Amino acid sequence: MKNSPARICVPVCVERASELPDAITRAAAKAEVVELRLDYLAKDQRGPALSILRAWFSSSDQAVILTLRPAEQGGQTISDEEARRRFWISLMDLSGHALFDLELDLVLRFAAEAEHGSSIDWGRVICSHHDFHSVPSDLDDIYQRMAATPARILKIAVAANDAIECLPVFRLLERAQRESREMIAIAMGQAGIMTRVLAPSRGAFMTYGSLDDINATAPGQLTAKVLREAFRIDSLNHETEIFGLTGNPVGHSLSPPIHNAGFAAAGVNAVYIPFEVLEVDQFLGRMACPRTRELDWNLCGLSVTAPHKAAVIKSLDWISETAQAVGAVNTIVIRENEMHGYNTDVSGFLWPLKQKLGSLRGARCAIIGAGGAARAAGWALREEGAEVALFVRDVGRTSNASAGLTVKSFSISAASFAGFDVVVNATPVGTRGALEDQTLANIDQFRGVRLAYDLVYNPLETRFLREARVAGCETLGGIEMLLGQAVEQFKLWTGKDPDVRVMRRAALQSAIAADELSG
Repeated sequence: MKNSPARICVPVCVERASELPDAITRAAAKAEVVELRLDYLAKDQRGPALSILRAWFSSSDQAVILTLRPAEQGGQTISDEEARRRFWISLMDLSGHALFDLELDLVLRFAAEAEHGSSIDWGRVICSHHDFHSVPSDLDDIYQRMAATPARILKIAVAANDAIECLPVFRLLERAQRESREMIAIAMGQAGIMTRVLAPSRGAFMTYGSLDDINATAPGQLTAKVLREAFRIDSLNHETEIFGLTGNPVGHSLSPPIHNAGFAAAGVNAVYIPFEVLEVDQFLGRMACPRTRELDWNLCGLSVTAPHKAAVIKSLDWISETAQAVGAVNTIVIRENEMHGYNTDVSGFLWPLKQKLGSLRGARCAIIGAGGAARAAGWALREEGAEVALFVRDVGRTSNASAGLTVKSFSISAASFAGFDVVVNATPVGTRGALEDQTLANIDQFRGVRLAYDLVYNPLETRFLREARVAGCETLGGIEMLLGQAVEQFKLWTGKDPDVRVMRRAALQSAIAADELSG
């Protein structure tokens, strides 16, 4: 199996030919290969672009891929095959290190013409197929048709809506390895990120990374910097221990930068990847469980987030007492052919709170929420000897959180928290997106409270925290709980104590970058 350093290709998308030289230079500083998406050029710029490229290629040894993608395969240009054919013919005599990315229909046409005497350098051709909607059921047939052409490199990019749909993509890479074919295989979308990160270490010709966050050319495309620095793609190999986050959605999570920074600081050959999963039973059975998994990979553990924390329990071989009591698993350790479940949310929740307040015995604590997070927080506080009350929007729907806790439930609508030591937001209200400007507690309700604790960590500063601060409360953001539970996960997975400062710095840097990007 091929080891890294990985080959990364950065796409360049400009509208004017005069922008090409500078764009190529910037992209080449980030990656080994530059893809020129000529379909992004304005139609009247293709002629000038050809002149510029002839001069540029004559003096440069930069590896470049030329692409003119038709609209039905994610491009910005016309779909007329004959017009695309004529343009490609004008490019074929370019010198230098250019590869030509041709869709299967054009490859078949050029191959037929070659039988009648026309000439083409097939060693410079990538035969590609893109599906931006799904993973086609006839993927093996598509591969077979492509493999039958004289093209040197095969490329297949399909859209994955669930992490489980990455399986056929990895199988294509395995087949290409057996058949000694150079291949690029990618599952696009958030659910396909694992293919972008792991493919080079599994024999792929290369992977794609964008120049920055705003210049991605396909769904789920990470930046070249993130691939190289956060996921350490150059150091991955077939022995790398793989960990990841399973949930839906997972794109907002700070867990990947936290854990990857921890692995790097500890010198552990491991990587942490987000897995967007719709059907968690299928994922655990077909990709995670050592006895039944269909992929030959070194998956050693998982974080579990909403909505799967309770659903995973029935698929596990053993769960801890804390996870049983809370009714939720957020950490899976895969060892000795079994999957073991733990709950580190409880210790993660308590860790920053006890740093702030010390002993919680006798503390009056209000929890806003009626879901799994509220139950974990309530159970943790009761174990510490605190007095707990639940505040919810619908008092009739508190059974999940209050079961086994014997706590009282109150309506949040007219509640006053005066006299409480701690008020916890254990709901997703305030999370970046549609709920970002909302809060379930306002300034007047916070007056007289010592500490407001929001389990939401994205954004860093929620409206809940802002209102509490104006009311004179101390505040605690959810990023500290996230860090606390991640530290315990790291210990379970590696048997080592992580560098908490490194992990906190990675979390804050990623959170600040996300705030800046959204703002």
